[in-house]
Amino acid sequence: MKHYREELWFEVPGRRAFINITPDIEQCLAQSGIQNGLLLCNAMHITASVFINDDESGLHHDYDLWLEKLAPHEPVAQYRHNVGEDNADAHMKRQIMGREVVVAVTDGRLDFGTWEQIFYGEFDGRRRKRVLVKIIGE
Repeated sequence: MKHYREELWFEVPGRRAFINITPDIEQCLAQSGIQNGLLLCNAMHITASVFINDDESGLHHDYDLWLEKLAPHEPVAQYRHNVGEDNADAHMKRQIMGREVVVAVTDGRLDFGTWEQIFYGEFDGRRRKRVLVKIIGE
């Protein structure tokens, strides 16, 4: 069995963003040479997420509004975690959107359903963060 590991780095200039990282993941898969197996992709920071969904701007806008209703950034004093910080909401948003995805690899391609794409979700940006890509298989 072969394995491949890569780190992708992101620095989002704003507080929140959704970035389609599917092309980056496909490039990692091509470099790995693995034709059949599993691909794990996870955010290595507790205020960021990796998830699978549709690449549709209206949906991303709706996610942003929905997450802000569930875990509003302000007032920052509403969160006990925010003593000296202001990112408790980002931790909660990450918990909702998830840490990682696992995708089957079949014949050298990501085995997606219709419209599926992989996204990096940033909830406390303005600094460099990484995503781990680990692929195992033959």
